[in-house]
Amino acid sequence: VYTQSSLVPWLTRAVSQETSPPRGLLLSPLASEEGGHRLGMGMAMPRTASVSNLSCSAAAAAVEERDDMEEGDESILHGQQRVLINISGLRFETQLGTLNQFPDTLLGDPEKRMRYFDPLRNEYFFDRNRPSFDGILYFYQSGGKLRRPVNVSIDVFADEIRFYQLGEEAMERFREDEGFIREEEKPLPTNEFQRQVWLIFEYPESSSSARGIAIVSVLVILISIITFCLETLPEFRDERELHAPLLPLLNGTSRDDTQQPPPSTLTDPFFIIETTCVIWFTFELLVRFFACPSKPEFSRNIMNIIDIVAIIPYFITLGTELAQEQQKKEQSGSASNGGQQQAMSLAILRVIRLVRVFRIFKLSRHSKGLQILGQTLKASMRELGLLIFFLFIGVILFSSAVYFAEADDPESHFSSIPDAFWWAVVTMTTVGYGDMRPVTVGGKIVGSLCAIAGVLTIALPVPVIVSNFNYFYHRETDHEDQAILKHESSIKSKPEWEENESFIGTVVSS
Repeated sequence: VYTQSSLVPWLTRAVSQETSPPRGLLLSPLASEEGGHRLGMGMAMPRTASVSNLSCSAAAAAVEERDDMEEGDESILHGQQRVLINISGLRFETQLGTLNQFPDTLLGDPEKRMRYFDPLRNEYFFDRNRPSFDGILYFYQSGGKLRRPVNVSIDVFADEIRFYQLGEEAMERFREDEGFIREEEKPLPTNEFQRQVWLIFEYPESSSSARGIAIVSVLVILISIITFCLETLPEFRDERELHAPLLPLLNGTSRDDTQQPPPSTLTDPFFIIETTCVIWFTFELLVRFFACPSKPEFSRNIMNIIDIVAIIPYFITLGTELAQEQQKKEQSGSASNGGQQQAMSLAILRVIRLVRVFRIFKLSRHSKGLQILGQTLKASMRELGLLIFFLFIGVILFSSAVYFAEADDPESHFSSIPDAFWWAVVTMTTVGYGDMRPVTVGGKIVGSLCAIAGVLTIALPVPVIVSNFNYFYHRETDHEDQAILKHESSIKSKPEWEENESFIGTVVSS
């Protein structure tokens, strides 16, 4: 700032010597011309008050203009200021204005990034993955575009996005670019009581009571499956199946009428255990049905259909047993007709009981591994279809070839082309039971080519299926980690009785 005493000598010298103003002092063209004109009129006069007044007005204008230009220069220089970022020894240099485009991120917020500032080296140091920072820095330079480096895995780059706090929107766009499917919002009942019941029976991770219900359900499923297997042992098999009435003999005789009838199925211990398990399955299904947010969606869910199919055989068996008990009391026909009807009913019951094996799929509701396997098979239907189609072509070709190669040999195991289908299937799948085999040289050559073709045919779609499995596995584990973190952070500041309510936000956000 130039005071009046310092400007007066300079203005006098400027008129006589035509010197330039000091560095940093700028005068407007109008002020300089007016001042020069007035100074020219009074060159012969001594230093009077007119010169002092002129110098004061010119100095004030110059100082104001200089302050405005300094403020603009400071803002420009602040945005163009270079910043050094050290990522595990690899230095990156960028402008401060580039980082300030996203003030909510770690690098864009001065307070957040100041924790990583090294005053000795005058740089920001981050002990993070070095190749990933190329994509992070490109996010700032491109105005919000994320591009994962080729040599960085998806999991590592996702961790870097979370560390640098690029935001949920950037994470969602990154997941979409990588081919991840957006998680659908899981609806919840509007009624408070229904919502609590639905969370307990549908989401085992929502609370401790929900985990207890899930454990009980898994135990009942395991007991039911073990019972289903044990009742087929000879020492535990239904006596009615061991003493089933035979068809009438050619001479018209039947079994001895004095033989005592077998005990009723209703008193069988296995049937009692089965009844207990079905009571639990039915109770669980009905509770979930009345507490679900949407009845049509609940009815179309494949897991709920499996639950219904798993309990239907019991009620069919129960109805059949009650009908037989009633029929025994009112039966007036011949013993042979009654025996035939009983044999027919037992055959039907065997088929119906076979459906009970579908209860093993109920475990998928509580097993993330089975869910991942089901999602993998569903996403790989096209590849599985190609695999079956290739196997079908190979079976037709090699069964025909081995039949004609072995046609002239009397010891040939292949009586026809359809008969050779079984051999082609077990050979292409590298099973090789050995029940059918070629015996001639031509047949053995065909068998060798069949085995090689089978290995190649099966190996081609396997990498795609494995890739789908890895995708669903990493997506599930990533989703679980995010849900756990959100759940833990939400319950830290809430009492225990609000645990279910804190989980609701996690379910909806997922």
